[in-house]
Amino acid sequence: MQVIEGRADVADIDQFITRLDSIADDHGATVQAFDARYVVGRAHLERATEVARRERDRGNAIADDPGVEILLYAAGRRQIRDALEIGVSEGASPVVAVVVGGNETQAATDLRHLFEPAETLGEYDPERVRSFFDISEQELDATAGGLADLVCERVAMLVVDR
Repeated sequence: MQVIEGRADVADIDQFITRLDSIADDHGATVQAFDARYVVGRAHLERATEVARRERDRGNAIADDPGVEILLYAAGRRQIRDALEIGVSEGASPVVAVVVGGNETQAATDLRHLFEPAETLGEYDPERVRSFFDISEQELDATAGGLADLVCERVAMLVVDR
């Protein structure tokens, strides 16, 4: 898995997604981009990618498209329209993308041309994340871990939520 970070100013979301899909197709890879304000760290993306791959291998895929599968697990949601909130949207925003399979290195290189280089992992918006993942202050206080741990738990629990 390759992770690419940066800032993107997306004028047309459909064209942006088409470009991501083209890069994925050109290199036999899966590419999924996220609004980095929702991604609590590399472990979040690794866990979502790992669980999505494992469930697809088991024949338990939620979505037909592997990139959408990663998005669903990263969001901890079964409904695509709900999960899309953590995807890239029109306008300027911090972005993080994962590349899995195929020629990951070349796909990652091509993706870097779509983003202005910037470190975005770990720069998430805690209130945005808590709201999206429905994590209360009480839940945070009750765990030995932090917000990132609870988000990764939500990713893993989607398997159970069938």
